[in-house]
Amino acid sequence: MSSTHPHPPSRPRLFLWTLGSFLLLLAWDFSGLDLATAHWFGTAAGFALESHWLWRGVLHDDIRLVPWGIELVLLAAIALPFGTLKQLVLARRLQLALTTLLALLVVSTIKLHSHTSCPWDLRQFGGVAAYVSHWNWSVLDGGTGGCFPAGHASAGFAFFGGFFAFRQVLPRTAWRWLAGAMLAGCLLGLAQQVRGAHYMSHTLWTAWLCWAVAAGADAAVSQLIARNASRAPVLASFLSGLAPSTRAE
Repeated sequence: MSSTHPHPPSRPRLFLWTLGSFLLLLAWDFSGLDLATAHWFGTAAGFALESHWLWRGVLHDDIRLVPWGIELVLLAAIALPFGTLKQLVLARRLQLALTTLLALLVVSTIKLHSHTSCPWDLRQFGGVAAYVSHWNWSVLDGGTGGCFPAGHASAGFAFFGGFFAFRQVLPRTAWRWLAGAMLAGCLLGLAQQVRGAHYMSHTLWTAWLCWAVAAGADAAVSQLIARNASRAPVLASFLSGLAPSTRAE
């Protein structure tokens, strides 16, 4: 591998990234900036761009099937790898495909049980709900709920798993996966914020949850690979001991 390739971050550094971003998100939550940023796009009359052809048509309705198409390709590549996916061992290809589904499942499950309503439901924007922090789980805001975290943005952030799957074998490819997933997630999250469907924190927490799921899956798969590698010499030695001797009598 060329020395010009970016060096993959160590596991302790990844942990620090995860912890540091978690603390920054907590700071954002308690800053009150969610409402301030929602007012960038909404007024007492609602969100003017809620049904805009770009934000709703292209970046919400039309793009829905694209991530699922990519996921189907990744699932097929478990058995029939192609391109750079051939550089991944079976365990890493499984990690890449299944981590995406796991991240989507985590986000959608939290969203299903959330009492937090969307910005367009708030009284400030022509709705009926009161603003209540998504951390205040015991208080209902008077709206429909089910709005935290951002489900649409997870269609991009869920592919963070590619960064972890490739980071040891093809670091440059890993960084490209990370950049692509980040760009897609941020764009899809922005589309929903412009429309009044989510707060900034909803997108940020979706990104963090998808990252944490991918990091946890990577740690588990790496441990499994290391364990199997340590057992391989022992198994080979055992099998060689069972083989009949080829020495002349």
